[in-house]
Amino acid sequence: MIRRNFVTSGSADSGLHHARCYSTFAALLGAILVSSVATTGSLRAQSSGEYDRPGKNPHQSRSAVIAKHGVVCCAQPLAAEVGLDVLKAGGNAVDAAIATNAMLGLVEAGSCGMGGDLFCIYWDAKTQKLYGLNASGRSPYAMTREALRQQGVRGLSGVYSWTVPGCVDGWDQLRQRFGTMSLAQLVAPAIKYGEEGFPVSEVIDRGWPRPGRDSSMTATYCPNGRVPDVGEMFRNPELAASYRVIATQGRDGFYRGPIAEQIVAASRERHGFFERKDFADHTSEWVEPVSTNYRGYDVWELPPNGQGIAVLEMLNLLEGYDLKSMGRQSADYLHLFLEAKKLAYADRAKYFADPVFHKLPVAELISKPYAERRRKLIDPQHAATSVPPGDPLLASTHDTTLLVVVDKDRNCCSLIQSNSAHFGSRIVPGHVGFVMQNRGSGFSLDGQSWNSLEPHKRPFHTIIPAFVTKDGKPWLCFGVMGGDLQPQGQVQVLVNMIDFGLDVQAAGDAARTSHSGSQSPSGPRMDPSGGKVTVESGVPEGVLEELAKRGHCVVRGGSGGGYEGIRIDQEHGTIHGGTEARKDGAAVGY
Repeated sequence: MIRRNFVTSGSADSGLHHARCYSTFAALLGAILVSSVATTGSLRAQSSGEYDRPGKNPHQSRSAVIAKHGVVCCAQPLAAEVGLDVLKAGGNAVDAAIATNAMLGLVEAGSCGMGGDLFCIYWDAKTQKLYGLNASGRSPYAMTREALRQQGVRGLSGVYSWTVPGCVDGWDQLRQRFGTMSLAQLVAPAIKYGEEGFPVSEVIDRGWPRPGRDSSMTATYCPNGRVPDVGEMFRNPELAASYRVIATQGRDGFYRGPIAEQIVAASRERHGFFERKDFADHTSEWVEPVSTNYRGYDVWELPPNGQGIAVLEMLNLLEGYDLKSMGRQSADYLHLFLEAKKLAYADRAKYFADPVFHKLPVAELISKPYAERRRKLIDPQHAATSVPPGDPLLASTHDTTLLVVVDKDRNCCSLIQSNSAHFGSRIVPGHVGFVMQNRGSGFSLDGQSWNSLEPHKRPFHTIIPAFVTKDGKPWLCFGVMGGDLQPQGQVQVLVNMIDFGLDVQAAGDAARTSHSGSQSPSGPRMDPSGGKVTVESGVPEGVLEELAKRGHCVVRGGSGGGYEGIRIDQEHGTIHGGTEARKDGAAVGY
């Protein structure tokens, strides 16, 4: 039976705070279909043609890409091929990652580009060590909460959501420390495609901005007054020109040259706060990755101002349960996963901020004793509707694109780069050919929040690269793009691989479950109903009914996200690439 607090319609992102749980005919029909598929999928195949897919998992989109010398995974096939060409030409993982990212800024412009920020975890084969790069930008020096009030600004949107883009400086830092090729070489493919054009792919076309919302956006992305068709050639010569600036002038062409000048001019025209000094003073930061051990695997994340340590908190909480015996699609496992997420996100709302402004209790938050204390708050039969942050000091005695690259020497690069929202602030400054991010919307305007807006401060970030080592050797270079979903997606991928034995492709293909409605570092409190749980179609109907019995408001829908992963097979000397079936992406290798 379909219960009244279970619904099978609507977007995973819409109507959160006013979501109502009700049953519909569509829900009943969907339930019958999903239940049928799930039941059939649990049977043993009698012949190779019985299921849609020939592999062990009948719902897996495709097999993993297995190669010897190098693999590139990202959300757009042309960009993946650009990275692979760099590897074949003798470049390493960092070289390929930068070239791929530059190409993605053209072909997947809504998700990433030079107007956004960048984070990276890099395994250097020579030193056998992990390195972390935080290439996120800061708010303008002149931008304060009082200055916003004086201008009558009540929310951080448009030009008021701009922070200095860290992407280009991030490329420069990575290339200088680990790269082997010049920036001019690495952006050359994106310049060529920008000038000559590329065919628009299907998923990216669905999110293309409509004309008329902002004249700068229309001029850049709808020059013919309409959205391009799937497969239609699209050119962005102004972006190509911006790439030529950094190819000839390096990162200073962006931060001290004509690109910064256009951004500052556009800010002034719209009554924003940027000055040249904000760009001239920009720096990235090399940081030490932090980790927890989950069932013998060391999972590595970057410390705040990102949200990576939420993954480590969730894993610590889940480690106390025998998930394998529960089953991958069981209500028992999914309930524990959802409750662990709520606890970790409560801490995220309070403690995740720019560490330059606050001493953050990172080590305490990711400690095992803290997880033991917090785990006691999980009721295995009832969904929590109010979750306060913990006190980690008692336990001591932050739209996006992701790409991963592993090269022939087993250098490994997990790089994530973002405009924040889809097409960021939806403003193209001057004639630079890219949108400015709206990452400043991640600030809180509450002066008591650790994440409150202050001058020259980095906001809370959602983008998080990730890495896993086993016995001190690289095991998995991965990540899951998707805003607040990212820690949830990463945890599900890891549990799918470590607890349930799925391969690197199947782990990303598997049906996702996500929770929305937790409190946030930017200010919103937890939804009084306890939030909304969105479950994809691969999870059986009976599981959703059981979750509803335990108090979860469950809806059918796409949880979204964008997974990329490469597993390093130490035994056979090969590398296995998996990529997101929910996007246009590809894993390519040689």
